[in-house]
Amino acid sequence: MNAHARPLALHEDRLFPPDPTQRAIARRLYAQVAHLPIVSPHGHTDPGWFADNAPFANATELLLVPDHYVFRMLYSQGVPLDALGIPRADGSRATVDPREAWRTLARNFHLFRGTPSSMWLNHVFHDVFGLRVRLDASTADEYYDRITAALQTPQFLPRALFERFNIEVIATTESPLDLLEHHAAIRDSGWRGRVITAYRPDPVVDPEHEQFPTALARFGEITGEDVTTWDGYLRAHRQRRAFFASMGATSTDHGHPTAATADLPPDEARKLFDTVVRGAATPAQAELFRAQVLTEMAAMSLDDGLVMQIHPGCFRNHNAGLFERYGRDKGADIPLRTEYVHALKPLLDRFGNDPRLTIIVFTLDESTYSRELAPLAGHYPSLFLGPAWWFHDAPEGMWRFREQTLASGGFYNTVGFNDDTRAFLSIPARHDVARRIDCAFLAKLVAEHRMDEDEAAEVAVDLTYRLPKRAYRL
Repeated sequence: MNAHARPLALHEDRLFPPDPTQRAIARRLYAQVAHLPIVSPHGHTDPGWFADNAPFANATELLLVPDHYVFRMLYSQGVPLDALGIPRADGSRATVDPREAWRTLARNFHLFRGTPSSMWLNHVFHDVFGLRVRLDASTADEYYDRITAALQTPQFLPRALFERFNIEVIATTESPLDLLEHHAAIRDSGWRGRVITAYRPDPVVDPEHEQFPTALARFGEITGEDVTTWDGYLRAHRQRRAFFASMGATSTDHGHPTAATADLPPDEARKLFDTVVRGAATPAQAELFRAQVLTEMAAMSLDDGLVMQIHPGCFRNHNAGLFERYGRDKGADIPLRTEYVHALKPLLDRFGNDPRLTIIVFTLDESTYSRELAPLAGHYPSLFLGPAWWFHDAPEGMWRFREQTLASGGFYNTVGFNDDTRAFLSIPARHDVARRIDCAFLAKLVAEHRMDEDEAAEVAVDLTYRLPKRAYRL
């Protein structure tokens, strides 16, 4: 061990209030939820990890390459993605020694001070790998060797980690074109870990998606439907949704630029679809088509019971040069101002009063929490608020979410926490942060005599465990 390395420790009171009275309450509440199973109802881990149960290759491939939170920060400080071994859009990679990539992370780890990534990674280093010195240039090789060696042992295989993390269920996210062979392999293996899928139809819903023409053709091949007609297109969705449900899916997910919905008469919907299929849709028509499909998805959810998630308000792949070279999900997705009151009205006019439907709405625009989203969710039986997402799932963002939604929406029109991550080992850390912040928030309410402590304890358990299971029909 490096004699000059600085110690790494996780304080037992991290994220709890500095006020002694509130801190003591937060400790007691946290003790009720700290060891509850993890319910991870929405995320982007690779189901192939659990199907193959093969060892992760090394520290870089596990903790750096899949995590755009990490490499986007390095990129923002001038580190090229090629130097980190990030795969390019064509599947190739620069020839980079993974140890050198890890050293680059270590030299620059100070960039993450105070960020959620620092908390998550230090949690992983300390609790998962037992490291007790901080990551920096002087400890880079020690870290790389310790982590990479551990990954070759049975205790660090994906299924063993799943069980060690006390994960009760985890949902991955696949497109309608995915044959779900990894999910089938998991089911056939006899392993008891619950890994389910979620239906994410964006490539065949967004006419402005770069893969839309080829994806639509493949959609027709897989389903055997004539997806050049509106009725055949809708039948194809119903067929794939049923297949996803048969493989464990309980939800759909829709990543649209806006929250716009529409409820066109059938003849107008057919005409619009014909324009889209011809490749002649204007940007306004593409937006209207996405809006109409959201309402059609809600109608299908009433039939098949799948929970509907809407993730709007994101300018995806903002860095055009990076997108062209490296493809999607490389840390260049930027929040947009988003409107919900008018945007959701067509869908809510048709389905919002039906308690059989569950629609979970997320936002990257915090300004809408108290003005739009909490009042909407606090009224419509079908509408619930997803937790703070992406840039706002930091402790401060989680706290603001609770502050701004409590008055109009309460706790029970929210759905607990989901980690929405590709970084498998960060899942326990992310859930621990959410549990600590909720307990700190509840402790403040108890200290202010707005809630009794026994009530706060029930709410803490509900937010951690019961609400996500109920919302996602798990």
